[in-house]
Amino acid sequence: MPESRRGVLYGIAAYTMWGLFPLYWPLLKPAGAVEILAHRMVWSLVVVIAVLLVRRHWSWFRELMRQPRKLALLTLAAVIVSVNWGVYIYAVNAGHVVESALGYFINPLVSVLFGVLVFRERLRPWQWAAVGLGALAVVVLTTDYGRPPWIALVLAASFGTYGVVKKVANVGAAESLTVETLVLLLPALGYLTFLQAQGTATFGGHGFGHAALLAGGGVITAVPLMAFTASAIRVPLTVIGLLQYIAPILQFLCGVLIAHETMPPSRWAGFVIIWLALAVFSWEGLRHARQTRRAATATRALETV
Repeated sequence: MPESRRGVLYGIAAYTMWGLFPLYWPLLKPAGAVEILAHRMVWSLVVVIAVLLVRRHWSWFRELMRQPRKLALLTLAAVIVSVNWGVYIYAVNAGHVVESALGYFINPLVSVLFGVLVFRERLRPWQWAAVGLGALAVVVLTTDYGRPPWIALVLAASFGTYGVVKKVANVGAAESLTVETLVLLLPALGYLTFLQAQGTATFGGHGFGHAALLAGGGVITAVPLMAFTASAIRVPLTVIGLLQYIAPILQFLCGVLIAHETMPPSRWAGFVIIWLALAVFSWEGLRHARQTRRAATATRALETV
């Protein structure tokens, strides 16, 4: 199977799993967002080490230790993704599933902007139109909420930055996640130890089922992250941007159909503008891809004459 197609499949798997996250985090109550985040960090490391043990793949570690630039990038990625995780868990458990979905609807447009700013990619006119519509949607939703949709903006910016950093680092999925979780391990263990000393930790105090669900957060964190990394290093950011639609659509459906969050007309208007922006962006991307294929075919035909 070509690497590009493998990358697309990894991306679909990652975003589908992320899209269903709103169904999982409420199961972890009464644990707070920070406690859940700390358990995600600890148990993710356990999962990824288990994966590496099965693969018997450790030679990369010594080589990576000799590359301070990559280590610095992965440390930065760890900090960024912890912000993203924490805000997302808070949003879902505080009843802001729809706003968190908005963040991931905006994210493809943010990824495109990062492609311009970091990788010097050029946007075509219709792509700029999509970005402009996205900005208009944020203005409309700011009016609706009576405040900037900060949850959505933080999620979009943090995950877009995370994708850029991981692409630049260009380290394998399991390997990069191992380093990221090692960076986060000591702060996470320190916080969990503090909760235990204070007697406010929920792990072990609410039955085996609750403890198992907290530990399971490591599995549902590690698996899609490894799939995302495997995708990010195989396909362009523009493709990542298209695949990202999967997660917010599922999250939005969870918020509206399962959590029954309020959607006044003004909020619907903001989301419709976002969806229009994404439709324009997708249409333009597909049109450009067809034109590129036709041009390549014509060039090959001329070369064979």
